Amino acid sequence: MDQALAEAQKALRAGEVPVGAVVVRDDSLLGTGHNEVEKRGDATAHAEMLAIRRACSVLGDWRLNGATIYVTLEPCHMCMGAFYLSRVSRVVYGAAQPRSGACGSVDDFHRLNLFNHEIEVVAGVKKEKCLLLLREFFHNLREKGK
Repeated sequence: MDQALAEAQKALRAGEVPVGAVVVRDDSLLGTGHNEVEKRGDATAHAEMLAIRRACSVLGDWRLNGATIYVTLEPCHMCMGAFYLSRVSRVVYGAAQPRSGACGSVDDFHRLNLFNHEIEVVAGVKKEKCLLLLREFFHNLREKGK
C-alpha cells in the first residue's frame, strides 16, 4: 500500500484526485498507476485501469490470475469490472468511497456472482493516510475557488 500511496502523491502533485494503484503478483511489482483523468482527458484513466494496463503489458497477457491490486480508494464499478475481466484475485484498498464505491459503500459488486471468478476484497488498509491525501486535495480545490 505504501507504493500505492506514493502513486497517489504523484496524482496530487499533478492536480489530479490523489488515487494510486499497484498490481503485484508473487512479490513482483507488475504495474503502477495514478489518476490521469484530467491530464489525458479520459474518464477511464483511473489509477487502477492504468496499473492493470501496465501489468498486462509487462506480462504480455491480459490475465492477471493470482495478482493483488492495492489501491488507495475503494474502486468504482468500472474498475471492479476490469478486475474481473483481467482475473485479478484480490483487491486491497484504503479509504472508502461513499459516492461510488463498488466494494461495500454503494454496492458489493464483488458479491453479485456475475462472473465465474471470485475476488477477495480487503478494506481499510492505511485508511487514514489515504484519507489525508484526499482531504488535502479537496481542501486545496476549495481554496482555489475562493
